[in-house]
Amino acid sequence: MRVCVVGASGKLGRYMVQHALDRDYEVVGVCREKSVAKLADFGDRITVVPGQTDDREVIGRAVAGCDAVLTVLVPWGVRGYSSGTAQAVMDLAPEGARLVFSCGWHITRDGKDVYSRWFLASGRALTVLLRLVRVADVDDQVEACRRIFESRTRWTVVRGSDLEEGESQGLPVWSRHVGAPVLASNITRRTDFALFMVEAITDDTLVHEAPAIVGRDTPSALAHAQRREDAS
Repeated sequence: MRVCVVGASGKLGRYMVQHALDRDYEVVGVCREKSVAKLADFGDRITVVPGQTDDREVIGRAVAGCDAVLTVLVPWGVRGYSSGTAQAVMDLAPEGARLVFSCGWHITRDGKDVYSRWFLASGRALTVLLRLVRVADVDDQVEACRRIFESRTRWTVVRGSDLEEGESQGLPVWSRHVGAPVLASNITRRTDFALFMVEAITDDTLVHEAPAIVGRDTPSALAHAQRREDAS
């Protein structure tokens, strides 16, 4: 299995690289040139393609011959970085490749997600602020996911809760919609977010799904598991 990790030098990306290597996958990592040193610990176990992740020439070289592409959708700047990255991956990955993208709970596929007023208000305020200072464009991440949802590729969009560091709790649990009781704890170990991304490569039930995830050992996930056990 040959896997490309787009955004490999970030915290989530490095965890994905490690999980893929643990499965004996051949790994290609894409990251900005100034971040290549962050991948030094992997040595010659991975192939690094330096460059901007929305650079089509860079992505074309990186995804060639890959069975799967794991992409961190980062909304840096205000020039369509997320949508450019997503479009390049969808256009240039081999036909039939598994494409797995990461984003946050703010992305909605069908409008059936339920958000608190605080979540909506704080999210909008942050979006406006980041765009004013030209640091990031969250709306472009929304546009990137819109394009993914409309594509005919074998995609999965993994929507992460708040993240924390720590020992793995195992594969996160998920729901199709934010607002489901199982997600109430709103926290996932970052290494487990990465684990879910890598596991999705071989889980065909996640094709054309946008799972919202939460840590397996969080109170809401444990309560959900207990309710299911009581009902069985």
